[in-house]
Amino acid sequence: MAEVDITQAEADGLLALEKRKVDDLTWDFPGVGAAIRVPLLSTDRREEFYLDVRRGRIDLAKATFQNRARQVVILARLDLAGPPHRNPDGEEVPSPHLHVYREGFGDKWAFVPPSTDFQNLSDLWRTLNDFMRYCRITEPPNFRRDLFT
Repeated sequence: MAEVDITQAEADGLLALEKRKVDDLTWDFPGVGAAIRVPLLSTDRREEFYLDVRRGRIDLAKATFQNRARQVVILARLDLAGPPHRNPDGEEVPSPHLHVYREGFGDKWAFVPPSTDFQNLSDLWRTLNDFMRYCRITEPPNFRRDLFT
């Protein structure tokens, strides 16, 4: 995926925009090793977004939830049960960690997810809902849970 630089103010504004589902489709929460890309719209219908949900192939707890704008700009990404992340300054951040767009760096910086926003990171279903709230997806897509969610 190509990187596109936008200003921090633009990224913060896009993350803060209320987002809603595009339609009433029901999406199957991805099974082991699977991924989905769910389209979203700003409430004024001027901006398009995506919610990406990926699951690990072996570890059932491994998952990535990502919110993108303008096709390629990663506004926020939550990595669960993966390896630690090394920030550009050399700091190592354990998993789970949250990436939020930073001007000039894109999604290269991560930090420990705030417990005020993410209540139980070992519960994938709860964490998906917390992530959608964090990204201001106020009218979320319909998901069907699987046995391991």
